[in-house]
Amino acid sequence: MMKLRVFQAFGIILLLLVGGWLKAGEYQTLTTSEIDERLSQKWQEYMQSEAFELRVEEVIIQFIEKQDQARINQQQAQEARLKNVSAVDSKTDFIRGESSAEFSLIEYSDFECPFCKRFHGTAMQFIEKNPEVNWVYRHFPLSFHNPGAQKEAEASECAGEFGGNDAFWQYTDLIYQRTRSNGQGFPLEKLGPLATELGLDRKQFDNCLNSERFKQKVLLQMANGQAGGITGTPGNFIRHNPSGSTIAIHGAQPLSALQQALNILKQRL
Repeated sequence: MMKLRVFQAFGIILLLLVGGWLKAGEYQTLTTSEIDERLSQKWQEYMQSEAFELRVEEVIIQFIEKQDQARINQQQAQEARLKNVSAVDSKTDFIRGESSAEFSLIEYSDFECPFCKRFHGTAMQFIEKNPEVNWVYRHFPLSFHNPGAQKEAEASECAGEFGGNDAFWQYTDLIYQRTRSNGQGFPLEKLGPLATELGLDRKQFDNCLNSERFKQKVLLQMANGQAGGITGTPGNFIRHNPSGSTIAIHGAQPLSALQQALNILKQRL
């Protein structure tokens, strides 16, 4: 305790000497309370001085500049990530709406995600309201929803393999209609009967699903979503296909948010 007081007293005296607030040797004639009073007086004078105002202004400007630079760096990083999102490809993507549409809503989604289930209807409303936009569905099965989310993603791909684009979307719609979400919302043993319900060849479908034919495609789509900055589902982008200009929309946003993002993207063109 005594050492701490000695260091504190030494620090105060050093500050007074360096600041020119106390002459050399003068500290030996002053009591501790007098030194404290001198320090308080000089500090008040400094706080009311032009030098203090200039220093405060300098610190504020430096803070603002750092914040501005941080925002610029963040924006540049986001723009770089957006470039990682794969362009729409009718050969590998399942597309709802006009395949050659000017804009695309690209959704990275998880069949067992309750927010994705809610967003599914919103996305449908969005493309119905905006015929210049199509809807591209890509997989992003979250690990804590597996094995259900992964197998459902693979099953939808098998449905598309044997029934085409329409079968993929019909299969997708039915899973979202019937799942209770959160990893065990749709029994895996019902994936085959769901294919039969849509008129698909059950033997072909089961062979496809059991062989994990589309496991790698699902994982690659998820990796591409992560490269684009997605960390949760649904992760969405609205893309202007001719230019590649893209806006990210995170989460199960309402219809108004999708519309606003589309309008902003149009204004950029």
